[in-house]
Amino acid sequence: MRNELEYVPAWVVAHMLGALPRPLARAAGIFLARIIYLLHGRLRRVGMRNLEIAFPQVSRRERRRILLALFDGFGRQLAEIAQFPKYTRENVGLIATYEGFENFERAHQRGKGVIFLTAHLGGWEIGSFVHSLNGYPLKVLVRPLDNPKLDRMVAEYRGMHGNTSIPKNDLRGVLHALRSGETVGILMDQNMSPPQGVFVDFFNHLACTASLVAKVAARTDAAVVPAFTIWNPVLRRYKIHFDPAMQLVRSGDEERDTLENTAAFTKVIEHYARKYPEQWLWVHRRWKTRPAGETSLY
Repeated sequence: MRNELEYVPAWVVAHMLGALPRPLARAAGIFLARIIYLLHGRLRRVGMRNLEIAFPQVSRRERRRILLALFDGFGRQLAEIAQFPKYTRENVGLIATYEGFENFERAHQRGKGVIFLTAHLGGWEIGSFVHSLNGYPLKVLVRPLDNPKLDRMVAEYRGMHGNTSIPKNDLRGVLHALRSGETVGILMDQNMSPPQGVFVDFFNHLACTASLVAKVAARTDAAVVPAFTIWNPVLRRYKIHFDPAMQLVRSGDEERDTLENTAAFTKVIEHYARKYPEQWLWVHRRWKTRPAGETSLY
């Protein structure tokens, strides 16, 4: 019963937004997101606390502005996901354009697989979808949703042009995809627990961070390409940005290399979160796991 109560409203909202013209869909999505912002006190509290941790010098009023802008971004992305069936190669340039595509192309041509180092920033679902629509499907490492009906619906939208999901614990699936020369997207900005995570600096505080990207890249020699889909408020569209592939530390000390490379990857994510603070997922308790002996930041 609970699965149905969650699934039916989600299905109705998705199809309603999908049927509207894009400007109206975006406006409706933002309206819904603002309602959630007003009703969901826990998300507001977590978001404000995270912004206080990351930007202690910023006023409370500015933090509220950033957080509200984040929710607007949630609503905008929801509307675009609902519009996915309308996307074609002919019209997709009105929604998202590439920047630095040559960096992905160069990494892909090596034939050893590509890891998209990315985060819950901007339009992360949109970037992977547009990339698949343009003929470059990828595998995305995800945690399946608790509601199987919702999980199937989301997977159908994501996979309309060949994208497929790999369960987050399926290391074998990730290795197989990369050794086959495929591209795997990994969002590595979520709180983890040891031993899956290692503590590295994030906004001047230690954050337990997934070490999977560093370990997999070392084992496969796949290229690690920072990839972020950023909303441009001036152009009113998204920019799918690829940085050059990162150089990995390879000292021969696996534990040390994993830590240093994970720290370097996390600095990239921090750079983008600092540059686009209205677009990163502040409502997640990123600093939940603490080193032994440290008190909770929440």
